[in-house]
Amino acid sequence: MKRIVIFASGSGTNAENLIKFFHNRENASVIQVLSNNPHAKVLDRAKKLKVSALSFNRIAFTRTDDVLNILKSSHPDLIVLAGFLWKFPENILKEFPNKVVNIHPALLPKYGGKGMYGMHVHEAIVANKERETGITIHYVNDQYDEGAIIFQAKCVVDTIDSAQDVVKKIHKLEMEHFPKVIEQLLNE
Repeated sequence: MKRIVIFASGSGTNAENLIKFFHNRENASVIQVLSNNPHAKVLDRAKKLKVSALSFNRIAFTRTDDVLNILKSSHPDLIVLAGFLWKFPENILKEFPNKVVNIHPALLPKYGGKGMYGMHVHEAIVANKERETGITIHYVNDQYDEGAIIFQAKCVVDTIDSAQDVVKKIHKLEMEHFPKVIEQLLNE
């Protein structure tokens, strides 16, 4: 059985989708959700779905091996960032090479980097009158949104679309593709 650990910072719709997708699978399951935000809705979502959910602070994540040790004890086959806003520390990346994957709400390399998350991305896409956008699933390295691209899916941005309209299109792509790509990675 392959083991997935999810990191998330917010509401956790992608995390919930992944947990439900893998719930009755024989080959993989989400075993834990970790968050840097003790008030994140993702923690409640995970607990309701009977998945271990823990929060941590910046010191535990970046200045000690506390989070690394939690991961080591969980033995994940894949670490999935689903709306996780902090840069991943090198100690974890070194311990789990090519095992940390992120989803970004734009077609990287456009609209990536520090500060480009959530509504910031969608507002920039609308402001710049982009004709298309999408999602990028990529490996995590020591730079924001610069790891090797695994998968991209696109959608049209209509001239009348607001940032909120773009959010809905991106959310649909995430719900459809993210679990399937994670499952494919686990089967490689």
